[in-house]
Amino acid sequence: MSAITQLRYGGTEVLSLAEVETQVTGDDEVLIRVGAVGVSAGDILLMHGEPRMVRLAFGLRRPRQPTIGRDVAGVVEAVGAQVTRFRVGDAVYAESNQGGYAEFAAVPERFVALRPTTSDAVHASAVPVSGTTALQGLRLAGVAPGQHVLVNGASGGVGGFAVQLAKAMGAEVTGVCRAAKADHVRAIGADHVIDYTSEDFTVGGGRYDVIFDLVADHPLGRVRRPLTRHGTLLVAAGEGGKVFGPFGRIIRASTMSLFVSQRLRPLATRRNGGDLAELTRRIDAGEVVPVIDEVFPLERAAEAITRLESGEVRGKVVITVSAHVSEGPGGLDHPYAGPSS
Repeated sequence: MSAITQLRYGGTEVLSLAEVETQVTGDDEVLIRVGAVGVSAGDILLMHGEPRMVRLAFGLRRPRQPTIGRDVAGVVEAVGAQVTRFRVGDAVYAESNQGGYAEFAAVPERFVALRPTTSDAVHASAVPVSGTTALQGLRLAGVAPGQHVLVNGASGGVGGFAVQLAKAMGAEVTGVCRAAKADHVRAIGADHVIDYTSEDFTVGGGRYDVIFDLVADHPLGRVRRPLTRHGTLLVAAGEGGKVFGPFGRIIRASTMSLFVSQRLRPLATRRNGGDLAELTRRIDAGEVVPVIDEVFPLERAAEAITRLESGEVRGKVVITVSAHVSEGPGGLDHPYAGPSS
């Protein structure tokens, strides 16, 4: 099968299109013919091999798994002997362990869900990592109707889902982004928008029950200021150098939480097929819309990653892999879909 591979850590120059062996399907696995794969920040971390501590799990000197990519959507090509919920030809999506930038991906059945009936493979591939991260974060914070939620980084992949899900949960939502993206953030459901280039949400006088921090552009002490007395800060990003990366900020938040009335919660999301099925229900109910920024073919995967690294995205960057991208009624003319390349 065709796949994007990397034999060493580095920038986009380490990526190349190659022919590799198709993944073997285990007894409890579903082999997905990938129609599209979403590009995530985690893909970039693994490409660079930074922060360095991630190499303890993924390979000290070079990647053990030469193909990155987790957000896959397509159709079932084959099923293992123990698989009971899916059949060949089913339209599905999943969070793969890795290996999504390829024509096929083998994923354990428990991490696979039927795609929303309203989404094609392109839109479905925007959901798994970003959607479950947002859902698990808001659930961890206990978001309830009437609460005020602020999403710092509201125009990105996770941020866009967080805005929509918080709104669907009955919260009043404030999104933080730059002015050029304000209309987009309002369009996906934010009640209020703060332009971070002209206003600092940590000193603006607003009070929030939950702050979902996806940017980490302020010290923890300052981010706590606009929280209510027993509010929750979800820590999902941070700068900590090449060794620890965001983990340094997460450790500091966990320690600080022991001495304050507010809850500072590190967000460590996990693959969960049940959460993906919940997102399917919410998407088909019209509560959540996958937002596409730009679409690239597999051979231009390096450009897709560069686009995400630019910081200019509105929603998810997606890579198309096979002809199955057009299956389903979603189409690229979706109201929140960006341009295709």
